Amino acid sequence: MNHDPAKLPDHERAYRGLRDMVLYGELAPGQPVTIQGLVDALGLGMTPVREAIRRLTSQGALVFKGNRRVEVPEMSLEQYRELAFARRAVEPELARRAVENLTDDDITMLSRVDAKVDEAIERGDVRGYLEHNHLFHARLYALSGADVLIGISEMLSLRSGPSLRVMLGRHGTANLPDMHREALAAMRARDAEGVAAAILGDIEQGIASVTRSLTAADA
Repeated sequence: MNHDPAKLPDHERAYRGLRDMVLYGELAPGQPVTIQGLVDALGLGMTPVREAIRRLTSQGALVFKGNRRVEVPEMSLEQYRELAFARRAVEPELARRAVENLTDDDITMLSRVDAKVDEAIERGDVRGYLEHNHLFHARLYALSGADVLIGISEMLSLRSGPSLRVMLGRHGTANLPDMHREALAAMRARDAEGVAAAILGDIEQGIASVTRSLTAADA
């Protein structure tokens, strides 16, 4: 997870770079982009970029549109509700399992990431918020060792992340809540159920905000 990106093979660099473009809003839902444009943006060859596109289309994060173009699919309210249902089932369980493997160093690391989340909210830095919020959850879930559930969670993030970015683009980060402090307090107490409950509460807040945004867009 902490490998030096420069030492990764090109296909993995391309995947991570394109994944981040999806997660953090550099590719807007419904806006086609050429494959050559992605090659130029990532600074990598056509072959690794095509492989990255293939992986992300298999995860539902991108769709082909013809004429060598791809796009992030637009999200309907009903589709988002399905993703929300899955997130409620998977993410608290990952958090619960992570507590078994938590060390004091892990908690310190997660606290530092959460501080970056708070700084981004205060500055109104949407990209910074998205990046560090995702990092907080991903690093916590990675400690679970539950590879199948982690893979599902990664797919859910890729599918739901762009809708969060759209909502933040409309409303900003002002007064954006999170329950990371409650989760960290439960981690320090090694309270697995408390961590799971805090993570569920945290994602529920995001789900509610995105649901309101999608409902307003459909009205």
